[in-house]
Amino acid sequence: MWRDALLVAGKDLRIELRSRVVLNQVLPFAIVVLGLFAFALGPDRAPMVQGAAGLFWVAVLFAAVLSVQRSFALEATDGTRDGLRLSGLDPAGVFLGKVLAVAAQLLALEAVLTAGVVLFYGARMHSYAAAVAAAVAGTAGLAAVGTIYGALAAGVRVRETLLPFLLLPVAAPVLLAGTRAWQAALGTGPGGDATDPWLSLLAVFAVVYLSIGVVLYGVVQEAA
Repeated sequence: MWRDALLVAGKDLRIELRSRVVLNQVLPFAIVVLGLFAFALGPDRAPMVQGAAGLFWVAVLFAAVLSVQRSFALEATDGTRDGLRLSGLDPAGVFLGKVLAVAAQLLALEAVLTAGVVLFYGARMHSYAAAVAAAVAGTAGLAAVGTIYGALAAGVRVRETLLPFLLLPVAAPVLLAGTRAWQAALGTGPGGDATDPWLSLLAVFAVVYLSIGVVLYGVVQEAA
């Protein structure tokens, strides 16, 4: 399973390195989202600092939708999806490989978006460890649930609009817990909000959807 996961992840990441779609399209889109929020909130830094954590995770969520769509668009032509199904690769390995590729791209995007939060909103990080832990756990959850719903939507003609409709409501716990964890990390949470409960929620979300994907991805792949 792990060998197959590394093969699939390597394939997706090599294709992305050559095409640079995430670098040339998804990353600029996420930065523009942060910039538009900054313009909408006006010149006063106080509301921008207070809202920085939530706006960061909204931008990450939008970027996750685009990254997952890109991951499955790679296999939409020339029978690539059928070839992957017939290759003999473990479906759980295929799932984990796609999760690893999406998560790696999102973590790279989040590193740049963190710099954007500091630049646009004037936020200051009080706990880098908490912020990194929340980013890793939240990204794992988003990549897992996005891969499951991306596979479900892959065989549908309206997949570009169906995926956000399926993914965004389910990813709401990541948006909530990630925002609260980052508020604590930035020192903007209500009453010095602790990070532990929110990190636990992010971890549980990631474990649940990773487990579901490992067990059921073969069925989802066949249904799509």
